[in-house]
Amino acid sequence: MRRAWKATLEYIKTADMFLLILSVICSIFGMVLIWSATRSFSGGAGQIMTVQILAFILGLFCFVLFSIVDVEVLAHRWKALLIFNVLILLSLFVFGVGIAGGDRIWLRFFGIGIQPSEIVKITFVIMMAYQIQYLKEYKNLNSFFSLMQLAAHFVLIFVLLPDMGNSLIFLFIFIIMLFMGGVKLRWFVLGGTLLVALFIIAWEGGFFAPYQMNRIMAPFDSSIDPLNQGVNFQVHRSRIAIASGQIFGQGLGQGTQTQAGSVPEQQTDILFSVAAEEFGFIGALVVIGLLVLVIARCFYVGAKSRDALSALTCVGIGSFIMFQTLVNIGMTLGVAPVIGIAPPFFAAGGSSLVTTFIALGIVSGIKMRTVSPWKRSLY
Repeated sequence: MRRAWKATLEYIKTADMFLLILSVICSIFGMVLIWSATRSFSGGAGQIMTVQILAFILGLFCFVLFSIVDVEVLAHRWKALLIFNVLILLSLFVFGVGIAGGDRIWLRFFGIGIQPSEIVKITFVIMMAYQIQYLKEYKNLNSFFSLMQLAAHFVLIFVLLPDMGNSLIFLFIFIIMLFMGGVKLRWFVLGGTLLVALFIIAWEGGFFAPYQMNRIMAPFDSSIDPLNQGVNFQVHRSRIAIASGQIFGQGLGQGTQTQAGSVPEQQTDILFSVAAEEFGFIGALVVIGLLVLVIARCFYVGAKSRDALSALTCVGIGSFIMFQTLVNIGMTLGVAPVIGIAPPFFAAGGSSLVTTFIALGIVSGIKMRTVSPWKRSLY
């Protein structure tokens, strides 16, 4: 008993408690918003809130667990991680289910839904960090052959991803990790030119469905849906909700648009509009501020970490949280295409919440080993 208590105190002393407290605050605030967004639904908020609370409890356990396991141990099992990524993404083509006939992004077992792309984000970051570190130490990272290896790894995962939103998240992770890893600017110019060319070819060649093209262009071309009854409907209702909150909001559970259920997917992708309507501009700033602190903490721990693998892992985790935050808020404001990207913590979804806690637990573990090597690893 004494030994367990001593281990607990040592964990509290060395773990990133600031990051854990931030995560708990974000989760609780997110659950308050989810409750308000779903309380007027026909089935009530019960089932959604039950899933979210259970995911929160599991997430806390996973935060502790993955902070104890050294990320280097996971990285050295990169072959197993790669096989896992490929198999779980391929399984979506056979067993995957979508939302309202959409992309196959979920696996369901006994009524429990799992979104594989959420899990793969973490394993992809770890593998990419390991690969970049290896090429920096033992090869020439900026050689054509090294960059082709990295590109092949990215493309393999990219082509297996089930939807455009997640594909863009992985692209952003890949670019930021390469930049922070030390890839020279000329390669980004060359790669950017190639991506633009491929995008134009895909656009003109009919690769995108008409509804996808409309979604991409809607924020920049008002003529696509001038009456806001089609592709712009969700964003239009979201902006009304945000504007009606003004400075201090209409009060928890009192938002006119929220309680009427006027904003489609207000409990998931558009939950930010609930914060803005019911807590006003102040509430919206609190949401943004909390997420900025989480992102900044990831980059800070990375900057202080012991080696390139740890630093790049923190950068990768901070990158996907940053991208999801920026794009999601842009979606709700109508300045970015609606591509189904939900923010961390502030959206209903057990898979997203648990994997976010896992990712931040890994960051906490990196901080622990920077301060003092953790002796009680599971391996």
